[in-house]
Amino acid sequence: MNLASQRAGWSRLPLRAAAFVVLTCVAILGVSGWREWAARDQVLKGAETEMANVARSLTQHAEDSLDLLDSGVVGVVSRLEMDGADPATIGKLRNLLEARKKAIDRVHSLAIIDDKGNWLTSPGTIASTLSDDAFFRHHQLSSRREAYVGHPVKSLVDGEWVVTLSRRFNKADGSFGGVVLAAIGSRYLSHFYEQFEIGRNSSVTLMYGDGSIIARNPNNEKFVGLNVGDTPLFRDASLQRPNGAYHFTSPLDGAERVSFFKRSGRYPLVLLATVDKDELLAPWRAAAISRMLYVLALVMLIAIIGAVLVRQLQRGQRMAAALIEKEAHFRLLAEGSSDMVTRIGLDERLRYVSPSSNRVVGWRPNQLIGTEALAGIHPEDRPHVQAIVDAMKRGDTEEARVTYRNVHRQKSEVWLESTMRVTRKENGNVDGVVAISRDITEQKNLETRLETLAIEDSLTGLANRRRFDERLKEEWARAYRDRSSLGLLMIDVDHFKAYNDEYGHPAGDVCLRVVAKTIATEVQRVGDLAARYGGEEFAMLLPNTDAAGCARVGERIRNAIRDAGLVHASNPTGPCVTVSVGGAACRPAVERTAGTSSLVEAADRALYAAKDSGRDRLMMSGEITNLLRRASGQ
Repeated sequence: MNLASQRAGWSRLPLRAAAFVVLTCVAILGVSGWREWAARDQVLKGAETEMANVARSLTQHAEDSLDLLDSGVVGVVSRLEMDGADPATIGKLRNLLEARKKAIDRVHSLAIIDDKGNWLTSPGTIASTLSDDAFFRHHQLSSRREAYVGHPVKSLVDGEWVVTLSRRFNKADGSFGGVVLAAIGSRYLSHFYEQFEIGRNSSVTLMYGDGSIIARNPNNEKFVGLNVGDTPLFRDASLQRPNGAYHFTSPLDGAERVSFFKRSGRYPLVLLATVDKDELLAPWRAAAISRMLYVLALVMLIAIIGAVLVRQLQRGQRMAAALIEKEAHFRLLAEGSSDMVTRIGLDERLRYVSPSSNRVVGWRPNQLIGTEALAGIHPEDRPHVQAIVDAMKRGDTEEARVTYRNVHRQKSEVWLESTMRVTRKENGNVDGVVAISRDITEQKNLETRLETLAIEDSLTGLANRRRFDERLKEEWARAYRDRSSLGLLMIDVDHFKAYNDEYGHPAGDVCLRVVAKTIATEVQRVGDLAARYGGEEFAMLLPNTDAAGCARVGERIRNAIRDAGLVHASNPTGPCVTVSVGGAACRPAVERTAGTSSLVEAADRALYAAKDSGRDRLMMSGEITNLLRRASGQ
């Protein structure tokens, strides 16, 4: 019985072995098939990640381009509202706009349009008006002052599709004065997208919020202006989020695509970066077929243990290839970018630096790798940057953007803007930070210049009316808090209209500059402020100054201007330019019912009293009260 059982066992052994071999082969083939499908998913996810990086970068480029246009538009609007839209100002602005357009290749056109929709400046002669255009109606009907990004339209100048950014400017009375318009050409954006080599049949499309195509690469001329607003990207509720992956069949060329979309958080723009799915999966498909045939041959020729070992080796090789491919993609994007890309380790030393570091900070990558990442940052800015890096190392912050000053090898220092993002290991632990840095020194200088223009009178160099009003409120509050006095002088050039009529407006401008320089000489304390109040009228704010001190300063100014000896033959008060001065002083803490306007009114009344008394003299507000009393016989 035992022998029979043993023989039966021997006879079943081939079956068992065959079953074991079959089961093992099926298991190996099943495992291999599952891994190939996972590899396919990994390829798709890698493409989604790559498209996400491209979409974010190009969305940032589009936002930066519109910001650059808007900074120029804001400057023009400020100039128009300050100087008006007279032909002389428009002539100067026309030259400025032409120079800006030539200097910045992304600017297609810059123009000023009056309140009727007529061109005040344009690259050529354009007969049509823009009163019916959407952006013009928007600014005409709305008093809001923010920038308006319009739908893509064909330019009236050269027929090119453009996206416009515009701002309203007002007349002196606050009514609608017209529009300052800037545009970026679709052709420029399409050419810029050609720099990103993400596949032979890939595409990058920038669209307006309603689905109108602004620019596309490739075949920009064929698709620009089309509207794809009826596609799921704009209608499917699940896709109405700021960004995400999107697999679809293109309505433009019928290709099945893997893509990533990014909606701008600041402008009505949508960026869609795509790659052809068949093209993307072709290498994987060819490799997968080869690998499966190889596994089948191994199953037939070698033992199960050998097959397992080979499979483990294949798994290791695939992992190594995936890591090499990821590193190659990262280096391709980093080294092809004009921005400086760096990788910072947990020890805050640089592990990787892209070649553009030579342009951005003046040092080559091999000179920076291994050094402290924050070593070149300005001492005043370093604590803020250090705090951000510490938070990212702890995992408290995933992404951050910071602006700071940094040492440059050839220049003293430059302004950099860095976008930093945490990188993690497979287990989720933070292993460093990737930073993308760009030089924004020119932008910072422009911002500083615009800030100066906003508070400074362009003719005299003194503070303008806006700055005067701001400082008056500040000094009034300070005087109220400190229980101190506040003095104000109002200064007016005598018979200035006659001076202009006799010597001409250029000489009048010279006269105002001389008067302004003389007044500025009397600004002897940090808190004093000399300002051009309007026309030929000036003002001088004197904190912590009583009426007597105010009068002394006013007399010095009046005498200094008279002693300057500017010839004024038609001046009844003398052969040279003279001024009338009105002064007032008060203690805000004592005169609780008074306000800033009452101080200005008191000094202004004193100024008119000085004029009525024969000009070329100083009159304080207290003297006016005495004169009124004497006139009434009290």
